[in-house]
Amino acid sequence: MNEKIMECFTNPVQCKLFIEIQRKGQATAKQLAKVHDIPHATLYRHLKKMTVNGILKVVEENQIRGTVEKVYAVTDDLLVDTNKMMEENNGQAYLMLFTQFIMGLTEEFQEYASRSDINLSQDVTGFTVAPVYASADELTTALTKIGEIITSLVSNKKTPERCLHNIAIITTPPQKAIK
Repeated sequence: MNEKIMECFTNPVQCKLFIEIQRKGQATAKQLAKVHDIPHATLYRHLKKMTVNGILKVVEENQIRGTVEKVYAVTDDLLVDTNKMMEENNGQAYLMLFTQFIMGLTEEFQEYASRSDINLSQDVTGFTVAPVYASADELTTALTKIGEIITSLVSNKKTPERCLHNIAIITTPPQKAIK
């Protein structure tokens, strides 16, 4: 896996931007700013870095009152890398990707835990593990239903009552039976 891709996934801001652009297919900085509470200078800095690193590409440039508004999309190369990992059944690349994913979550928890204004119960944060015995079909059905629930939340707009939360779902690989 490309180090630049891994860097993107470990950076919470870049990861949020990546997910939003991938979800929409394409987006402008203005659209991204409406969804995520990121200072404009920070937003533009990350978009530029992600473009230079080949994570994003500019698919359109629109003239708006004397400025150029760029429309961003995920580069095709990035999608090919992920597809290539799947086709090659590359366990080491998969482990690297998972490690970067966990590091991104760890950074979010670290930032949260270091704040003085946290309220563990009011902030509705947490994590759990639910060991289940399931066939591939049963697991796919369950994950599809969970995905449908989360999809309904993803389209919510930011309001004074709504804070940004990231919901991460991890399905561990099947464990080998101990004999």
